This record gives sequence, C-alpha cells and structure tokens, in this order.
Amino acid sequence: MKRFLIFSLAVGFGWGLQAQVTERERPSEWKNLVEGARFMDRLQPMKGEMLSSDVWGADSVRPRLVDNGIELPETSFWGGNILQTSDGKYHLFVCGWPENSPEGHMFWRNSTVFHAVGDKLEGPYAISDTIGRGHNPEAFRLQDGRVVIYVIDGYYIAPSENGPWRYGRFHFDARSRRIVEGLSNLTFARREDGSYLMVCRGGGVWVSRDGLSPYEQLTDRSVYPPVEGRFEDPVVWRDHLQYHLIVNDWLGRIAYYQRSKDGLHWVTEQGEAYMPGVSVHPDGQVEHWFKYERLKVFQDSLGRAVQANFAVIDTIKWEDQPNDNHSSKNICIPLNKGVLLEVLNRDTITADTKTIEVRIRAEKDFDPQKDVDVKSLRFGAFSEVNFGRGCKAIRSHKVGKDLIVEFDGAGNGMQPDEFAPKLLGRDKKGRLLYGYASLPYVDYHPAMLSAAYPMYDKEGKALTLEVKNYGLSSSAPSQIVVEAGGRKLAEGQIAPLAPYATAALRLDSDFVPTEKELSDLTVTFYTDGKETGRNKLNY
Repeated sequence: MKRFLIFSLAVGFGWGLQAQVTERERPSEWKNLVEGARFMDRLQPMKGEMLSSDVWGADSVRPRLVDNGIELPETSFWGGNILQTSDGKYHLFVCGWPENSPEGHMFWRNSTVFHAVGDKLEGPYAISDTIGRGHNPEAFRLQDGRVVIYVIDGYYIAPSENGPWRYGRFHFDARSRRIVEGLSNLTFARREDGSYLMVCRGGGVWVSRDGLSPYEQLTDRSVYPPVEGRFEDPVVWRDHLQYHLIVNDWLGRIAYYQRSKDGLHWVTEQGEAYMPGVSVHPDGQVEHWFKYERLKVFQDSLGRAVQANFAVIDTIKWEDQPNDNHSSKNICIPLNKGVLLEVLNRDTITADTKTIEVRIRAEKDFDPQKDVDVKSLRFGAFSEVNFGRGCKAIRSHKVGKDLIVEFDGAGNGMQPDEFAPKLLGRDKKGRLLYGYASLPYVDYHPAMLSAAYPMYDKEGKALTLEVKNYGLSSSAPSQIVVEAGGRKLAEGQIAPLAPYATAALRLDSDFVPTEKELSDLTVTFYTDGKETGRNKLNY
C-alpha cells in the first residue's frame, strides 16, 4: 500500500554504513503486485487516544500513540504476545529491562518477563506482576487450560494467566537428525488434536503430543524461503483452514509470509509481510520505528489473525545507551482478518474447469450480499491473483445470508497441489476484501510419515530405521525407498500407521554403501505410486 513507506537509512536517518543493515533488492516482479497481495496490506491504522510528543524517542517516532501497546520511560520492552480470558481482559506477556542498564539495549540478555493486563486489545497495558527471567516470550494455552510462556532455553507454566508460575525446560528429540540451526526463538501453533507444532529459529519443524512432552524433529532442512537473508523471529499460527508462518530477515529488515495445509510443506507468497513504516495512524501519520521484530498475532475464535504485535526500537540496537533518549516498546496493529470462503465444485479444479463456484460466508460484522463489490473480485492461485490476474466473477446469487459467486474458470492457475486458492477484491466502500477458500476434495489432515536416520548393518547388509506418522490421519499402505549417494540402497513396505504410531523396519540393501554414501541419504515415501513425502538425511 502507498501509505507504507520504504525509507533510506543514509538519507532519512543519517546513520550511513554503520547501521549494520543491508538493503535487500526485491524481485522485479514484486513491482506488479496489486493491493492485497502482500501480507502487510492487511495491516490497518493503529488504535489509540493519547497522541504525545513529550516522550522518549527519535523525532521519527514522535508524536506517537502512547496508549498503544505498552511503554514506560524507565523500562525497555521487547517481544510478547496476548491471550484473552473469559472476563474479557487481555493479558500481554512481554519481557523488558531497566532503560538505565549499563549495557543499554544489550542488557536484553538479562530480561525479565512481565505479565501486563489491558481492557482493550490494542492497549494500553499495565504491568500486573513479574514472572521471572527470560527473553523473547511467547505464551500459549494447553488443551487442559494451563498457560505456558516459552522463553529462550525454557518455559514458565501456570494453571492460569495469573500464575503461580513454575519454571521448566523443554526436551527435544532430534531423531538422529542434524538440528536445523539451533533451538532458540521458538514459536508454537496448536493443532486440531491438541498437539503442538513448533518452528525453531532456523526453520526446523517439530511436533509435541501435548505441548510439553518432548518435541520431535520432522524436518531435515529449513522450511524458510530459499532466498538470501539472516532469518529469525519466526511466528507460526493455525486458523480454521491452514497454517501461517512469517519469518523476518533482521539484517535486510524484510519479512516473508508462508502458508501450509499441514505445517510441514510450505508455499511462499510474493511481497513483504512487513517492513519499516507499517505503523500508521488513522490520519496517515507514520511512526517510523527503525526496527520491527518479534511479530506475534492475536487470533479470533476461528484462528484468524486480527492483531499484530511488534517489538520496535527507534534506533540501532547498539546505539540505545543507558539514560539516553532511545528505547523500545511493544506496539499493536489491527489486521484485516479476511472473509470465510469455500469452493463448491466437487471435482478437482484444473485449467479446463469452465466455472468455479465460491461461497462467501456471512458473519456478524459482514454481510456479503450487501458489502461485496462482485465485479472487483479475482479468484484462483495466489500466483495469479496477487498480480491482478485469475478468474473473473460472472454472476452471483443469494443462499440464506451467504453469497454464491460464480467465476469464469479461465486463468485460475491452480495446480494439483493447491490447497487454499485466494480471493482478492473490494467491498462497496472500496476497502480491501480477501480470503482463502477450502476445497472439498483436499485432505486437510494428511498423514505425515517421517523417518529417523537409518542405521546400517554391514554384516547383515541391511538398514534398520524407524518411521513415524506425525499426521492427524492414519496413513495408507505405503512404499519406502532409501537412496544413498543417489543410488537406490533399499526399499520396502509400510503397513498403515495411526497418528503418532511408529514402525521399526529392517530393509535388505541392494549394495554395500561407502561411509560417504551413508552420510547422504534420501528416504522417499509413496502411496499408490505417488510420492507423499521425502526426507534428505545428511549426517
């Protein structure tokens, strides 16, 4: 959106080369993205009533909404996310340290986790109590109602948001795999059965049966976009349809947005998820924070993200010194939550599909029959819709309170692996309208077979390995093929596995592999001749 500004460090702030920031060159195709293509297009004007210039901070962040999020002149805040209780109160779990600490911002290593409470989602938040030492907190609620606050190297747990808090440490099972770039800055998403999916800083995916029991590694490489970047600050969440993941290139100050139907296989949408300049007032004024990090989201009852929380700082972290005019805080930015959609076509949509019917669901705050500008709509694969292409609406009709829109199927761009086609358009007031549609023929709870690193028995000329199903559905009878150094080493059959069940396999090898070949294994799973999963295991 035009109101989001990309500004030059050297010109806008005068920091020059010492800024330790790289300006990443965007793909040329991003210049052709339409509004609504980028995740950051969903960010809406900030809320607040107290606009003040009589506060700390560079001129670029004054005046600002001091009742948005949490800020105190004597405390530097960082990280944090929000949970809501049945009494309507909002609970922000955030970390911070004294602004006058001898190391300035670099005192973050000695952060304290605070519990702050607010009456409004956007704040202001006031500290209620102190929980303990820790940095980069992320709070989540277990299926039994207990609250967990992750911090680097551990967690706090309590019966409710109000404590009492007990400290503990997670246990991790790498399953004889190489850990993807360490276990810090973890982020969590609750799965439909109460288990938890976790993404670590390096982009590895892990699963725990209940959120506390050992987290087991599924991946053998990062799931982040294959682009240049210094990635950290991932945030993952799941809504009623799919998983979402945003990761920040902290050096380039650009974040990327990804989606997945199972939390393991991801697609990356074009455009910035966020970048400097996204904190905008209703009148268009921008709070130009230097850094936006540690994004967290607050979700509605369907899991849709309705607010983004950012840790922000007004200068380079190393230039935030004790007792100066610089500091950091947590801010809240509302999000366009999107509309509820479902495709009504029963048959798989292909390039030859003539028409596509999409049901737009009514909600308490949304009447599609009155609000939607049907002529503005485009529908199909995000790779088409994000550039203003895709299917055009040709007619619509009412069903109950919902609206059925029929699209010309030409140009839908949907591939066989499509799981959530995208809709972009406008309401009749010209505001952005977007959503992702479910497909009736897609399995949104697939089995996910994953192999631990095999052991090779030289005397018996056989492989022994364990395969586990981390999906939410039972697997079908499958074939497993193991390759070493690009040559087929062994193959076999796997009987159906219930969720979280394991199979111990012993497979005769076709040849005796070298140590080098054993250090480069590929395990591929097939169901009915179709590839359903692949693990590259480099020891």
